[in-house]
Amino acid sequence: MANENNINGTNRADSAVTDALTADEKVALITRNLQEVLGEDRLKEIVNTRDVRIYWGTATTGRPHVAYFVPMCKIADFLKSGCEVSVLFANLHGYLDNMKSSWDLLEHRTQYYESVIKAMLTSIGVPIDKLKFVKGTDYQLSREFTLDVYRLSSMVTEHDAKKAGAEVVKQVDHPLISALLYPGLQALDEEYLKVDAQFGGVDQRKIFTFAEKYLPQLGYTKRIHLMNPMVPGLSGGKMSSSEEDSKIDLLDSPDVVKKKLKRAFCEPGKIADNGVLAFVKHVVFSLFDTFVIARKEANGGDLTYAHYQSLEDDFVQLRLHPGDLKAAVEKYLNRLLEPIRETFKDPKLKKLTDNAYPSLDKKGKVVATSANDINPSLLDIRVGKIVDIEKHPDADSLYVSQIDLGDADGGTRTVVSGLAALMSRESLHERLVVVLANLKPAKMRGVESRGMILCASTDEPRQVEPLNPPSGSQPGERVFVEGYSRPASDTWEQLNPKKKVWEKLQTDLRTSHNGLAEWSGNPLVTTRGLITCKSMSNAPIK
Repeated sequence: MANENNINGTNRADSAVTDALTADEKVALITRNLQEVLGEDRLKEIVNTRDVRIYWGTATTGRPHVAYFVPMCKIADFLKSGCEVSVLFANLHGYLDNMKSSWDLLEHRTQYYESVIKAMLTSIGVPIDKLKFVKGTDYQLSREFTLDVYRLSSMVTEHDAKKAGAEVVKQVDHPLISALLYPGLQALDEEYLKVDAQFGGVDQRKIFTFAEKYLPQLGYTKRIHLMNPMVPGLSGGKMSSSEEDSKIDLLDSPDVVKKKLKRAFCEPGKIADNGVLAFVKHVVFSLFDTFVIARKEANGGDLTYAHYQSLEDDFVQLRLHPGDLKAAVEKYLNRLLEPIRETFKDPKLKKLTDNAYPSLDKKGKVVATSANDINPSLLDIRVGKIVDIEKHPDADSLYVSQIDLGDADGGTRTVVSGLAALMSRESLHERLVVVLANLKPAKMRGVESRGMILCASTDEPRQVEPLNPPSGSQPGERVFVEGYSRPASDTWEQLNPKKKVWEKLQTDLRTSHNGLAEWSGNPLVTTRGLITCKSMSNAPIK
């Protein structure tokens, strides 16, 4: 297996910016991995005389995902080359981009973006004290900016405005005026932020050329434009906040990261639309000196790459299997995400996340239900006793258990579990377990299951161990997360699968280093004591 020190090895973003760089070296650092630069001669002129002023903007709409590491890596490059960098949280652009969002919601999202981007930059070793963070509405509602919007609107045709936003604004036959304003507002940002260059994705090229055409007509300087390539999503095509299967969220748990990477498009030998390879190229090799791929000796042993091209060549020549590549990316990605996950365990940031991305109805309005305050008090977890257990008639890996959960009717519940391949029937019969009792019943190979046995579980190596109630527990006793009260009526509603309440809460359920069952660091308890796991520590509970 790969030495963990290789994974946690030299992080290039940790290196201090050196004054010893020549002008050519600074230009090379500023432009590396970019797909296109407009105004490179002007860039070289400025580098020879002073530090370059650059801004990167992001509209505060959908939740940032791992593709945001690509611009973060470039921001690290800009800082190392001595650039002055501003990060614009374009909340007014966000309002125009999604008119369903209220100003209150956009304010929460702006705060979320600022918090998560600062956490990302810290994760990759970028000193955020050298960055300037700006909200669009800090200056875009000023008299001067507004007058410039009117001046610009007197020069720009509908055709040019629509063409400029073709790659970033939803295209319809009869666009709203807001969609036509969008490119002009972004062009004016360059002047009002007093920068030399704007940095963005190549999908914004038409907005950049729009700015180069019209800013001089307003008497302002034409700026430099630095363009990143677009990183493919996990399913091929552009990675998008609105397409769940195409992206990995910055707060996704290690288990979710693993599942999404396993499903990711990564056809052997194919480079096009390969989001896994693109992430390695634009993020891993920007941040780490080497990329280590752990393989069993039977498969040729570990591989270590110092340059992306060597890795790509091996992949194209089928010397590197997609499964091995994905496993390595998973380790590096989790190393980058873990500090962000830790930061967002702060209750204030958890609340901010819920406020920024609450459940919405089809009209975009916040759903006024308890689902907006998703917390463990929504889970009906009980101590259960397995009174009967047999193999599923149609699935060797499944057990069908009858579990006493202390229901008022005195009967037992049928619960189907995937424990048959991992634990003997005898070890489970008459055992006390911990059961989630208010999931919607689901059929598993034709047998309806009315609960879930909660277990500590890992995939590599594959291990599963049911949680243990405290000594003396009886069937039906309630299990709670410490600090979260039970419903006043002592009854729990069935969890709505569309709102993914269990899925959202499960990401923070783990065993601690000493085997305690916890949710976000808070222990699971009954009136008799703590819920524990005998032998599996630091493992997800599911």
